Amino acid sequence: MTLSPAVSTLCENPNQVFLDVAKLLITYADNILRFPNEEKYRSIRIGNPTFSTKLLPIKGAVECLFEMGFQEAETHLVFPKSASVEQLKLIRESIAAERDQRLGGGRPAQQPASAPRRPVATSGTPTPQPAQQPSSLESSMSFFVTLQSNFQHVMLYENAELQQKARSAMPHQEMSSAAQSKLEEARRADPGCRVGLEDFLVVELLRWFKQDFFSWVDSLPCGRCGGPTQNSGSLGPTPEDLRWGAQRVENHFCSGCQLSTRFPRYNNPEKLLQTRRGRCGEWANCFTLCCRAVGLEARYVWDSTDHVWTEVFSPSQRRWLHCDSCENACDKPLLYELGWGKKLAYILAFSKDQVVDVTWRYSCRHPEVLSRRTRVQEAWLLDTINRLNGVRQQSLSPGRRAELTERLLVELVEFISPKKPPAGQLGGRNSGSLAWRIARGEAGAAGTEASAQAVGFVFSPTEQEKQQRLLHVRYGAAADQYCRVSSGSELTPGWDRCAWSKQAVFRKLEADWRMVYLARTEGSAVGRLGWRFDLAPAGMTIKSVSVAASSQTFHSGTVCWTLQSDRLTTEFSGDGSSQSFPGLSGASELTVWAELGGGDGEASWQHSQLFRQSLEETDLSSLEIIIHLQDA
Repeated sequence: MTLSPAVSTLCENPNQVFLDVAKLLITYADNILRFPNEEKYRSIRIGNPTFSTKLLPIKGAVECLFEMGFQEAETHLVFPKSASVEQLKLIRESIAAERDQRLGGGRPAQQPASAPRRPVATSGTPTPQPAQQPSSLESSMSFFVTLQSNFQHVMLYENAELQQKARSAMPHQEMSSAAQSKLEEARRADPGCRVGLEDFLVVELLRWFKQDFFSWVDSLPCGRCGGPTQNSGSLGPTPEDLRWGAQRVENHFCSGCQLSTRFPRYNNPEKLLQTRRGRCGEWANCFTLCCRAVGLEARYVWDSTDHVWTEVFSPSQRRWLHCDSCENACDKPLLYELGWGKKLAYILAFSKDQVVDVTWRYSCRHPEVLSRRTRVQEAWLLDTINRLNGVRQQSLSPGRRAELTERLLVELVEFISPKKPPAGQLGGRNSGSLAWRIARGEAGAAGTEASAQAVGFVFSPTEQEKQQRLLHVRYGAAADQYCRVSSGSELTPGWDRCAWSKQAVFRKLEADWRMVYLARTEGSAVGRLGWRFDLAPAGMTIKSVSVAASSQTFHSGTVCWTLQSDRLTTEFSGDGSSQSFPGLSGASELTVWAELGGGDGEASWQHSQLFRQSLEETDLSSLEIIIHLQDA
């Protein structure tokens, strides 16, 4: 009998160890086969003592569960409704046949001659014996399941029918033609350039995916009234949700009409080709499939600090290119550490053939990163990756294994020397709302300027305002001045004189239309403006706060308004209406942020505007912030 890679690895354990684990695995399978409608038999809790002590440490055991069809959920391994029962039977019977031969005293089932009994590590050396366990068994459990789950998941991208579905959703011919034209142009400009057609194709694919195909979801519009919603926890998944890998369903609640709109977090790329929306998990999942569908060699990249993206191999450059579909970014590996301010620890790349620890490609601060890698022992991680690769590569030709080993050696040489920071600024994250990015600490300048900027203006209560227990500020774009109503209607000219933070923003005067507004500077992808209120020096906190702000957008322009405090980060609309925020009561500081982005063509900077007013208006009503104060 020809054994699967996972069962082959399981057979390498000592006889009694194999028999004990085989009994457990067969029991898991039989429970599902006998009671197909009983949910309790379709999941295994990762923290279960039997699983953690008798199955997890054994070579090949968890791999067999994944080969059966189990998938990773947050706290369990789950056998979904969509999983193949025939595959489950096949692995179960393979284990049972080996067990029966051993119990009967016969010779164990043999592997094909081309598959070595001992897996070959990616380094070309024999895989060591089972690795030493890290200090925390729970940590190693969680890490191993994540490794195995991602390694199993990427095999979905190799399904020929699924790749065809992806190609049918893509303007493949147009992207290929555009890539060919840009390649020819590059070679005319530099005959010795070392870029190939694949390099330009992935750039076209990134652009199409970001601009035309996939959309970002912070919160869904209300399914009844179309109004804004807030993510208010989780809902139970339906059988249809589970069929497409959505173990988690978000509840996007509308406070206006009290309706809950469901947002299943699908993990199956086939479903994502239909929904075409999500956050970084859905983006990277679907984008990696699209790369494979057009023949690019791609791998899915998992970051332990909660982000995922893709890498694509460039045959002409003989190296892997970083590709983030959420950001439409190619070959900017230091984006996360330097641009977003991430504190990196573990970054792993998964392809159909191997797992690689690529952390060092994404950092220029290797000692800092190494100090944060405490979840598992380095020797354990290396040995575990080698074992996983050995199992996966058993069926590969010697030539392909040699090619993978050569590539790995090239990567290791690259990793030895930390990258030099680029001359320009990489900038913070662009995907997702400003509130979401600030909350995750990935907004770059918008999220970190509070500690880095020492010259911004800060509103603090005066003695008069303390007595009145009121801080009231207004701004008008036509007059271009602030009025501090609560301090004797004190006037301050200049839109930026009372701003705490500004980035790529200017005041635009349209003399022909007699209109004025604030916009981002031409050529800037994002403009940001912030106003800060600090009540702590006066011994006060917020009792209540209301904000009214006006903004306009045209075409695909966007304006995101956000309130950030030590208690709450939330978005609000810029429709000019006054909005209250009870959740800020008791806060001692507050920052109001406006972020401008989007737009089409050369005039994109004009398509998102703050405080648009006629020059004939004298009303200071573009921005109004009213804070009622209380003692701290």
